[in-house]
Amino acid sequence: MLENLYNKLINWYLSILAFIFIIAIWQILSIMNVFEPWLLPSPSAILLEFLNSTSFLLYHTSVTGYEIILGLTLAVILGIILGFSMTLSKVLERSILPYVIASQVIPIFALAPILIVWFGAGLLSKIIVVFLISFFPICIGVFDGLNRKNSEMENMLKTMGASTYQIYSLLRIKLALPSFFSGLKVAAVSSVIGAVVAEWIGSKAGLGWIMKVSGPLFQTERVFASIFLLSLFASVLFLSVKIIEKKLIKGVY
Repeated sequence: MLENLYNKLINWYLSILAFIFIIAIWQILSIMNVFEPWLLPSPSAILLEFLNSTSFLLYHTSVTGYEIILGLTLAVILGIILGFSMTLSKVLERSILPYVIASQVIPIFALAPILIVWFGAGLLSKIIVVFLISFFPICIGVFDGLNRKNSEMENMLKTMGASTYQIYSLLRIKLALPSFFSGLKVAAVSSVIGAVVAEWIGSKAGLGWIMKVSGPLFQTERVFASIFLLSLFASVLFLSVKIIEKKLIKGVY
């Protein structure tokens, strides 16, 4: 146990050191005027932008975060329902699965403008874009996970008179958890991309909107500040899912 804790601390320590090293090199190159400030601002300039525009940036972060949470939650609910349904019914699997796969062929950049025309530039269109980009990995994760059978255990449960419900609750759902959480981790990161794409194409608020408006004005410090906040939000989402996964799977197994 102590060895595992030590290894984790070493990994975090190395990650932090690597981050500090990159920032230090970046700052030194900026001081030496290797890059034009309007092209690649220095870390100190980005930090100054954070300090000067804290309330502004936090407001737009909350807008983007709200879109992500709602869209991702909807994707989780419908992804689990559809993944379960396709597992229970072969007819449903054959009729719906091709459309689920086909939905991922259409580039989100091509689909987002149509959704904004249909549903307006408000919250609903952003939620739908986030949902569409997050739904697939969750649904397929649930579907694949539930189809991972342990024949010996399943036959033993059937011999003991277990019903379909009991087989799923006692065995298949537990076996599906790793696959579900793998899909959820992918969806958590992808949902951030979906929100930014939707805001970029049609919005009046959010970090994607800030990046779209600030870029042509050469406010690159604000663009990089927005990118940092998006990266931070995606990392928090990913780590939250990972923590829940570890606790839940540890409790189940």
